[in-house]
Amino acid sequence: MSFVRINSTLLHYRLTGPDGAPALVFVNSLGTDARIWDAVIAAFAGRYRCLSYDKRGHGLSDAPAGEYSLDDHLDDLGGLLERLNIDRAVVIGVSIGGLIAQGFALRAPERVAGLVLCCTAPRMGDAAMWAARIETARSQGLAPMADPVMERWFSPDFRRYRPDDLAGWRNLFVRTNPLGYASCCATLRDTDLTAQIVGIPAPALIVAGGADLAAPVELVRGCSAISHSRFEILEGVGHIPSIEQPARLSALIEDFLKEAAYG
Repeated sequence: MSFVRINSTLLHYRLTGPDGAPALVFVNSLGTDARIWDAVIAAFAGRYRCLSYDKRGHGLSDAPAGEYSLDDHLDDLGGLLERLNIDRAVVIGVSIGGLIAQGFALRAPERVAGLVLCCTAPRMGDAAMWAARIETARSQGLAPMADPVMERWFSPDFRRYRPDDLAGWRNLFVRTNPLGYASCCATLRDTDLTAQIVGIPAPALIVAGGADLAAPVELVRGCSAISHSRFEILEGVGHIPSIEQPARLSALIEDFLKEAAYG
């Protein structure tokens, strides 16, 4: 395990792959940590420098007091890349991680060689929904919302045929810091990049899960406003394809990296 303090916030990160190789950066979703990417990273770590980290409020990273803005997350990511001497990368994010990836491509386009945006959108949900999540997390913790969230995250087949895996990921969710979770819900409540993403110059692979109830296909399709983008649907897959179908997701990423002549 490795840790670094960025602007007073401690971040937990993992870095693997050959020194000097082209970099891939993985950003996790709400209520998870960097481990959701392990199976995908295993497919690329022999040829790419792979960085994953627990975004603020999650995993082993700090959960600073107060609500988090998108800029807070972008400051964390930019500072982490600077500290690790990663000048340029393909940024791969899921859900809020994909929103952070879009924001970083807008803030620092020279540092983003490409984007892989999984089950995300330039605007996710509405203010009332996130306000309700924030109130529940702060007053009752995450347990009351765990089962509905699992239904939104995972396909019916995953929930039926992989009950032990489902139980493990449920454990991860309920053990997330509830105040960190609520603070990241504020990020989602307040962020709308719909009018801006058309200006992203980097090529993008956009991946939707056909069985995703948290970010339905047509919501994810909003990312197609990025000029140089390709849209793919993983049928039968829920909100976190790196957990449900890492091989299928890795194959899409592999093709995208070849098309972008990256690595």
